[in-house]
Amino acid sequence: MIVSCDRRAQLLRMEEARRQTQHQLDIIERQITRRMTALIPGLKPKRTAYRGGKPPDASAFLERYRANLAAITAERQPEIDALSRKLARQDKAIAALRERLLPANAQAA
Repeated sequence: MIVSCDRRAQLLRMEEARRQTQHQLDIIERQITRRMTALIPGLKPKRTAYRGGKPPDASAFLERYRANLAAITAERQPEIDALSRKLARQDKAIAALRERLLPANAQAA
């Protein structure tokens, strides 16, 4: 019974650590989004009137947007990769612990 309680406590600690890791990834994503939002006005074409009846090229804006997004993401990529690997390890460890707890719960019932 004590072993089962210890494992449940360990599972709760592991799940909390996983939530914290996911939270760190979410923070990075929000930071990237915030930086891109701040850059959008600078990516728009400078002129406001049409020249010769031609509207501004939307694809040029998208290209600039994607290039900036790729650059900003590349800056944080090592951190994102490390947290993603950590999250995968945590998921695997939590699943393994749950499997070990399942037989203990089945025997107790």
